[in-house]
Amino acid sequence: MFKTSVSRTLLGASAFAVSVALSSAPVMAQAADAPAPAVADAPIRSISVVGTQRLEADTVRSYIRLRAGQAWTQAGADQALKDLYATELFADVSIRNVAGDVTIEVRENPVINRIILEGNKRIKNDKIEPEIKLAPRQIYSRSKVRADVARIVELYKRQGRFAAQVEPKLVQLDQNRVDIVFEITEGPKSKVRQINIIGNDKFSDGQLRGEMVTKQARLTSIFSSGTSYDPDRLAFDQQKLRQFYLTEGYADFRVVSAVAELTPDKKDFIITYVVEEGERYKFGDVKVDSKIRDFKSEALTSSLRMKKGDWYNAKMVEDTVEGLSESAGLFGYAFADVSPQFNRDKDTLTMNITFDIAEAERVFVERIDINGNTITQDKVIRREFRLNEGDAFNSIQVKRTADRIKSLGYFQEDLEVEQEKGSSDDRIVLTTNVEEKATGELSLSAGFSSIENFIFQGSITQRNFRGKGQELRTNISYSSYSKSAEIGFTEPYLFDRSIALSGDIFRRDLSSFNFFNNDRNTTYEQATTGFQIRTGVPVNEFLYFQARYGLSYDDISLDRGLFFTDPDGTGPLPSTCDPVLAGRFLCDAIGKRLTSTLGYTVMYDTRDSRLRPTRGHSVSLSQDFAGLGGDVKYIRSRLNANKYWRLTDSGFVFSLSAEGGYIHPLENRGSSAAGIDDVRLTDRFYLGEPQIRGFDIRGVGPRVQRIFFDGEIQNGVAVNVPRLDRKQIQDDAIGGRAYYLGRAELEIPLGSGAKELGLRPSIFVDAGAVFNVVTPLLQTIQERSTATTTTPSLPLYYTVNTSGTTPVLETTTVATNSDGSARVPVLRFEERFFGDSWKPRVSVGIGVNWNSPFGPFRIDVARALLKEAGDDTKLFTFNVGTQF
Repeated sequence: MFKTSVSRTLLGASAFAVSVALSSAPVMAQAADAPAPAVADAPIRSISVVGTQRLEADTVRSYIRLRAGQAWTQAGADQALKDLYATELFADVSIRNVAGDVTIEVRENPVINRIILEGNKRIKNDKIEPEIKLAPRQIYSRSKVRADVARIVELYKRQGRFAAQVEPKLVQLDQNRVDIVFEITEGPKSKVRQINIIGNDKFSDGQLRGEMVTKQARLTSIFSSGTSYDPDRLAFDQQKLRQFYLTEGYADFRVVSAVAELTPDKKDFIITYVVEEGERYKFGDVKVDSKIRDFKSEALTSSLRMKKGDWYNAKMVEDTVEGLSESAGLFGYAFADVSPQFNRDKDTLTMNITFDIAEAERVFVERIDINGNTITQDKVIRREFRLNEGDAFNSIQVKRTADRIKSLGYFQEDLEVEQEKGSSDDRIVLTTNVEEKATGELSLSAGFSSIENFIFQGSITQRNFRGKGQELRTNISYSSYSKSAEIGFTEPYLFDRSIALSGDIFRRDLSSFNFFNNDRNTTYEQATTGFQIRTGVPVNEFLYFQARYGLSYDDISLDRGLFFTDPDGTGPLPSTCDPVLAGRFLCDAIGKRLTSTLGYTVMYDTRDSRLRPTRGHSVSLSQDFAGLGGDVKYIRSRLNANKYWRLTDSGFVFSLSAEGGYIHPLENRGSSAAGIDDVRLTDRFYLGEPQIRGFDIRGVGPRVQRIFFDGEIQNGVAVNVPRLDRKQIQDDAIGGRAYYLGRAELEIPLGSGAKELGLRPSIFVDAGAVFNVVTPLLQTIQERSTATTTTPSLPLYYTVNTSGTTPVLETTTVATNSDGSARVPVLRFEERFFGDSWKPRVSVGIGVNWNSPFGPFRIDVARALLKEAGDDTKLFTFNVGTQF
């Protein structure tokens, strides 16, 4: 008898080691009655299967090629073993042949119960789980586990964590089930420790590193996302190097090699570039060879920017190709082929270039396709197209179309109008693939003011109401300073024509106040109820005209208990506003009045986006005439201008803005000698937050401050000492007839990581002033004794007692002492006028826009550099909102 045994055993589930043992040994004859031994090639009489739990025996036999009646061979047994393991259903298999009876003993792989991730903090489960192909209720397989480990490790490498390790573990359960646990050690992000450049003689290492997106990990680059290693970024940096050298005239430059080596601790990378700079070239003969009849070669050659003898610049060549293509597109040649032909002269180090413009046909728009809009109606997008089907193609109009669609604010910022060939060579199809974004805005803003304390404002706006491009808005604000509610609606295309119609209904309650000893005292209250309707039409592509009419009713009042004489009307004096208590300028403001205004705005706007412009400019002139009925008469004029520049391709945007205004009265309300201005207090201009950052609300411009006094003994003389603590000064902004405001701001791009978070920082300088108001009649009020019903109160004077340390109050009608010297009157308060100056107030600061997980967030920190006496400053503000 011969016994053949073939077996494999799984040793250590966590290590996934496989041990294969093949053995074939003769067995000595047993008893005399034992059957005669079989020869090696004896036929197989039967094949049995043992050890199965889920699989049927016939299923196992179907996986192998051994069959009853075949001759038994060692090669056939080996092949059967391989076939069974190839199914990945078995953890252990052995085959025995005893006198032609073949027994296959198997141990099935377990069933996966669940998959567990441990140790992952930087990458959440929802990012890793899609990479794992194993799933519960599947059959466990070592090869699949290894593949999943490799995929998880690769995911971490894409995040810059090359030191990440994944250790799979098995937890044995009953019924031949297992839990698979992936124990993840994430490790630190692999940084770029050093960037070495070999072969550069013309430019320093630091200058070349500055052209790269990848940065060395240093303390100064702590907020940069370019310090982590990225293979794609490595390839991009090679292109950046080549582009830099080509713009400097080194036409033969090439990167010989770029190698990134991981340090032994797997924490950092060292990148080494080997470059060949070559020689520096100048432009030789540069000309245009046009095959299009409308394009004259000579005229185009004379308009080229590069001239013979200038240093060669590849970027200028690319810009020239783009400019010639756009010029061809402007005349309808959408598919004009502009190709530069280079002729390099290595002896003279010159680059001769001929811009070949191939013959092309004039192209017409065959069709306009719009894809991706599920909410916005097609007509809302189509009406922004500057080209219609059948029109001659114009590249400038296509670019303008893209800008107008982006200005709607309904779609992605990188929207483009793609150009494809139509049914023939002279036909083109314009395709716009839009990706809709949230157009509803829920805005919540809050701030803290030294004047108002807590400020809250909330608004809900839907800028694409019903997908028709209509705007519906509501706004509510609340603070100690004001309360308001407003609802408005805008139809941008009335009856599908270029006529905009909008209207607002509002209610605003304004409570002006001042402080004294940390107590807030309300001065005047203004309740305004009204409406405004507007209509606008475009004059041409960039010029816009709007007309409006508004009607509002104002009720301005003062607290009778605080500011009126005999508020109950029971005393001998009439119940009127007391200038001593309120101030003459406040008494002059109270009353009820109706204001009817008719106005217009003319705007010239070439900005690429009304929401977030990066280039272009806008200028607008507005005037409002009050006096078409009502009780108020004036002309208010405003001028506003903005200019934007995109400084580099990396995203720097610089902007300048300026505005100014003047209100001219059309009525005579009183004498300026009496301190009465013909423009009412509530109609004047005011300046402060948010117009000029670094100053508080109405913190800039003309104001009346009421200074209170205390009595002290100085050198034996009683004197009045003013309380100069700002909290003990009553401060009332009274505005002005004229104002101006200017701003310079630079938006700074950050790395890709910060960009993904939606961070957009900026630095700014604000400057402005409000001025030109009639100086109010100021008061210096002397303290008086308590009056009786029959005797009026008498003024109080200081005298000094014998100790000479405490002032003594004396009531008398005599203002001089017996020796003829003047007595010192006890002052109650003195009013002082500040701020009526055209001199600029200047602030500088930084601000950050952040598309946070809970909505748009903006914070500004600004410091006033120039201010005038009486101005109120403020360090920071913030607001937050969300979109839906």
